[in-house]
Amino acid sequence: MDFVVLPDGPAAPAVAEPLTRDPDVRVVRHASGRPWLVGRWADEDLTLVSAGARRLAVLGRSALDRHRVERALAGARTSDQLDDVARSLPGCFHLVASFDGWTRAQGSLSTARQIFFADVGGVTVAADGPHRLARWADTGRGGDASVDRDLLALRLLTPVPPWPLSLRPVWSGVSALGVGCRLELGPGGSAREVRWWWPPEPGTPSERAAERVREALFACVGARARATLSADLSGGLDSTSLCFLADAAGADLVTHHWTPADRANDDTAWADRAARHLPAARHHVTAGRDGPTWYETTAAADSGHEEGPLPWARNRAHMRRLLSAMAADGSRCHLLGVGGDELFGVLPTAVWSLIRSHPFGSLPRIHRFRALNRWSLASTVRGLADSASFAAWLRSTADRLTAPAPGPGDALLGWGWEPRLPPWATADAVDAVRRLLRDTAERARPQPHHPDRAQHQTLDIVVQSGNALRHLNAALSDVGVTCEAPFLDDRVVEAALSVRIGDRLVSGDFKPVLRRAVGGIVPEEILARRSKGEFSAEAFQGLRRNRGELLDLCDDLRLSRLGLVDAGALRTALLGPKTRSRQLVPYENTLACESWLRSVAAPAPGAASLAGETS
Repeated sequence: MDFVVLPDGPAAPAVAEPLTRDPDVRVVRHASGRPWLVGRWADEDLTLVSAGARRLAVLGRSALDRHRVERALAGARTSDQLDDVARSLPGCFHLVASFDGWTRAQGSLSTARQIFFADVGGVTVAADGPHRLARWADTGRGGDASVDRDLLALRLLTPVPPWPLSLRPVWSGVSALGVGCRLELGPGGSAREVRWWWPPEPGTPSERAAERVREALFACVGARARATLSADLSGGLDSTSLCFLADAAGADLVTHHWTPADRANDDTAWADRAARHLPAARHHVTAGRDGPTWYETTAAADSGHEEGPLPWARNRAHMRRLLSAMAADGSRCHLLGVGGDELFGVLPTAVWSLIRSHPFGSLPRIHRFRALNRWSLASTVRGLADSASFAAWLRSTADRLTAPAPGPGDALLGWGWEPRLPPWATADAVDAVRRLLRDTAERARPQPHHPDRAQHQTLDIVVQSGNALRHLNAALSDVGVTCEAPFLDDRVVEAALSVRIGDRLVSGDFKPVLRRAVGGIVPEEILARRSKGEFSAEAFQGLRRNRGELLDLCDDLRLSRLGLVDAGALRTALLGPKTRSRQLVPYENTLACESWLRSVAAPAPGAASLAGETS
């Protein structure tokens, strides 16, 4: 699915005309007759509701009460009142409305569905992807779609660029909608970004919150269960819970399990137990030795996509094979457990929040958490005492871009992960990223998602995961199967964020709120698991098998042509010894950027818009 959203103004037909020449492109019109939605989608991917001259479209997977939405649309005095409709729908979708001359567009809170926008000939146009907008915007200036070199350098950061820079597309002239925001397009071509959603306060007791999570999960999985549905069955609590929810919703379920490389990983044993409780489903198991490995480079030239570098590039080949197999079984939607760890695991910043809400009562719990994670006392005290604002933290990260990465004994209690550039990043790349961080902190002075660090960081990681999922679907769109993550759906995110911080951090209990939420749906035998699979074996195996191809990339590195990576330093690092999987993490973003630059979707690396000079 891909589409653009046009305002209800006189310039819209001329903007849409190049698209509508394609006979495969579909058009939905405003009541005025002007084009409103233009693109490609399957019939089941669009639900359209009308009330007089007003229109509301839901693009994606959801379930709605048509009559209720019609009444809300007809009775709304302003488009703001459509917020209640947006808050009520389960699933993951874009919501677009044509309302009394104004056009409203929004995606999901996690950005798994996102809205991008750009000025095209003096008219703001929105879309679900950035590339077409970049091409239109630059063509209007006599150029071609271009990539911002500094923002590409930002993508080299490990583990990810910090919010809000993480939302910025690499394409020049294109903006992305903020978290919890909607875009409103006026008939004259104007645009305004409006905040309509804020994270809930974390004050709901675990029992009530678990009920909300259960209701939200069941509704969101059920919204996808109308046809054949495939799902990961890794053996972990997150993906396994989704399989049982899909089965309870009556889905024609196909599961897939990928056997881990490490014999000490007990995921397969738990997946087998779960499969025995799902006799109606069709179960597939693939031995890891029979499939693609991490860090494969051979697919880079023909599997590019228009979003930009793929955050999960390391196992793109594996996902392509998996989704192709699920397509052969009749699935168009594949469920992933992404989001379960983010929402129901315990972030280190939980102790920062606890000591502020319960200064003395939380000390024993903080002590246990420190001992479990083997944090040094000095770093723990320093982190707990830190009260820097988000803007100050963001500015300070610019000073530590090339410092040694934090060690396992460091308590990371700041607003986000500590981003680092890899040692093969050039001085130009370091300067570009440092400038972006400082300018954003000092000029925009961004506010966090929530004043509480645990709430902010939880939502930030949800957004990172949603962003990666959206990129994955763009990269593998030709397979015909969309990856969906119900844990990232708005209703589930809201319910999980409402849980009291202290109830997320229960000694001796693993994901207590999620376990309570799916109790009675997932068998107790499965909920009893306390171990968690670890995949460093896959990382080392992939590096070992593909080291030659990775070294070959260094002979003609596109990132080196742009002045962002020192090819010699990267080659030396690839040949160096590795004893821990965390040492491999910096390669992933570099490989993602390089693979994307080599793909058919990216501009020529020698173009003036990228390198500053003509090739």
